[in-house]
Amino acid sequence: MPNPKRRHSKARRDRRRAHDALDTMSFSTCPNCGEPKMPHRVCPKCGHYRGKQAVRTAQAL
Repeated sequence: MPNPKRRHSKARRDRRRAHDALDTMSFSTCPNCGEPKMPHRVCPKCGHYRGKQAVRTAQAL
């Protein structure tokens, strides 16, 4: 198996890693309780999804 002839520079290494950073998570507000939640997910606070009660939570009881 071939081995590298010369080591890669720090600039080349950093250019390769330029796209490795994680994006910040996006949040939307729940129309039922107003808490922030991830889009297209059931609200963890009230258990509503698309205007309907999807999951029973301690707050909903």
